[in-house]
Amino acid sequence: MSVQTTKRRLSPANILSLKGERPIVSLTAYTTPITRLLDPHVDFLLVGDSLGMVLYGLDTTVGVTLDMMIAHGQAVMRGSERACVVVDLPFGSYQESKEQAFRSAARVLKETGCSAVKLEGGAEMAETVDFLVSRGIPVLGHVGLMPQLVNTTGGYRSVGRNEKEVAKIRRDAKAIDDAGAFAIVVEGTVEPVAREITATLRSPTIGIGASPACDGQILVSDDMLGIFNDFKPRFVKHFAELAPAISKAVEDYAKEVKARTFPGIEHTFQVKH
Repeated sequence: MSVQTTKRRLSPANILSLKGERPIVSLTAYTTPITRLLDPHVDFLLVGDSLGMVLYGLDTTVGVTLDMMIAHGQAVMRGSERACVVVDLPFGSYQESKEQAFRSAARVLKETGCSAVKLEGGAEMAETVDFLVSRGIPVLGHVGLMPQLVNTTGGYRSVGRNEKEVAKIRRDAKAIDDAGAFAIVVEGTVEPVAREITATLRSPTIGIGASPACDGQILVSDDMLGIFNDFKPRFVKHFAELAPAISKAVEDYAKEVKARTFPGIEHTFQVKH
């Protein structure tokens, strides 16, 4: 008798348990083919609302809708077998009330099959995080630089450069930790502050433009792969330069089509006599 084994997907509880054990590896994902390439190597995949800028050409993430997040969450789940998959709640889908947040999060979990949702916010969102977690919805928190608040914070800039900002980040991180988040993204935060809160929180911190001391790291996959080149934040490292290779491939394709050297006979279907 043959024994069929199935791969066990990592859960939010698994991610939480990695604090103090080893660094947590994460990347964003938006499509099925790319997810299949990322999935074997990461602990969790974030279907980030960064897709608004990376895939849709928006200036900010504010224009992303819940339907967009669900569609891409479904695509990522089709390509993932192992990683814990987390889907962002977009701007306007959870800030109104904890009940609105639950409805949005429940819809995301039901329609995508993902394991958790992520939302931005500190002390003001702690009650909402607690409300979701106590009702069976794992939450990935997000403090420091919060892209959904770009219109009120005056743009994308690092935070924690004065005592007022430091006190807010400390307060926000502790509030979301106490509310039960299984991990917390710390974005665009000066290194000593990110290091400090990592040492004090129960839940693991996931750094992006934060500190090497964070419990894990995340990057936008298109940034890491050198595909998205509209701008390059200080905290991004290109582990590949795929944009020039893609451009060159398209250039070669166009030349061959114009010269009628592609397609060749070997690329066509022939009638057998």
